[in-house]
Amino acid sequence: MYSLLLAVIYAAFISLGLPDSLLGSAWPVMHGALGVPVSGAGMITMIISAGTIVSSLFSDRLTRRFGAGRVTAVSVLLTAAALFGFSVSGKFWMLCLWAVPYGLGAGAVDAALNNFVALYYSSRDMSWLHCFWGLGTIISPYIMSHSLQAGLGWQNGYRTVSFLQLGLAAILICSLPIWRKVQRAKGAAAGSSAGTGAPAEGSRAAEEGLMTEESIVPEENARPLTLMQALRLDGVWLVLISFFCYCALEQTAMLWASSYLVQFRGIEASVAARFASMFCIGITAGRFFCGFISDRLGDKRMIRLGTGVALLGIALVALPVRADLIPLVGLVVIGLGCAPIYPCIIHATPDRFGRNHSQAVIGIQMACAYVGTTLMPPLFGVLSSVLGIGLFAWYLLFFTLLMLIVSERLNRKLQRRDAAAAGAGAERRGA
Repeated sequence: MYSLLLAVIYAAFISLGLPDSLLGSAWPVMHGALGVPVSGAGMITMIISAGTIVSSLFSDRLTRRFGAGRVTAVSVLLTAAALFGFSVSGKFWMLCLWAVPYGLGAGAVDAALNNFVALYYSSRDMSWLHCFWGLGTIISPYIMSHSLQAGLGWQNGYRTVSFLQLGLAAILICSLPIWRKVQRAKGAAAGSSAGTGAPAEGSRAAEEGLMTEESIVPEENARPLTLMQALRLDGVWLVLISFFCYCALEQTAMLWASSYLVQFRGIEASVAARFASMFCIGITAGRFFCGFISDRLGDKRMIRLGTGVALLGIALVALPVRADLIPLVGLVVIGLGCAPIYPCIIHATPDRFGRNHSQAVIGIQMACAYVGTTLMPPLFGVLSSVLGIGLFAWYLLFFTLLMLIVSERLNRKLQRRDAAAAGAGAERRGA
């Protein structure tokens, strides 16, 4: 039952990744057909990002009321409808209109699935979950490329992906009874393990003796947190800054790496484009391999390991050497370093802030992620136009170091909190 539902969730995350790279692969043809400038893609992505931020912030209330399974099924159905709307749009304003449900659906399913896996599955499963998202981003450009080469138009590419989403929504609807069974069984196992002192599956806090009573209460039994209540949780601002920095690092590297390699390092455009895509493949492959060690090392160590590898990659990119291979390899190394950070920050959320609060915190993290991915790459574009694109490696270095500093400060803060809670618990037992 657990494995069956996990397979469905993996498929849902492939579907979540499918649309993310679809617009970029189709836009060179779309903007000409629609009679809008190349920059018009920015308007569409901004609308999608706004929708994802809104639905992420409301994910706690939605998930508590309807359950993660229903929210996921409806959200995938919503994105399927939006993608079909894209396929029948003949005007730019119609794309902007359909971008609203697209963003709302994507944000809700992202937050709901991440929290469900963080609560009921292991760190290994979380790493592989995000590996499957990367698989979706790799598949969709091939779907679009086939449609264009076959003379079927960009509309057919969107229509094909929308049908895939629709099929997945049907599978999700059929799987709804399993979600509740897994939720109850896993929640009961966590409560039993905490009560006997045995570690719950996938829970680093339980292994270290830090599981509190609050962290084992099933999340549907608690009231949803308001945004301000969630922001007042101890350490939340630090994890939000850390998450923001990671997304700024990942998306800036993804968007600007090829331009940096061509304009600053003098590398041939075709070679630069190939290695820029290797950055995404590095993230996807890295998350697959991280799945084999993440349960053993734990989320905290995996975040440190990934940050260290990313810093090594940035150093290789920044080295003032003439050999073209070094910055190219450095870019792949950055991708490998990025691999464990995002899923491990998400998976650590229930242990850090309690199971009752995890959906609210993950929703805010998702919103913060979308803000970072929306604003920071364009900011680099503005800065590079003034200071030069050679700023690329230093821009990445700034966000990576800030992420490391904030992450370590969060670890110390939570360690002090847990030590104080353990001491108070020992005093109560002694009394």
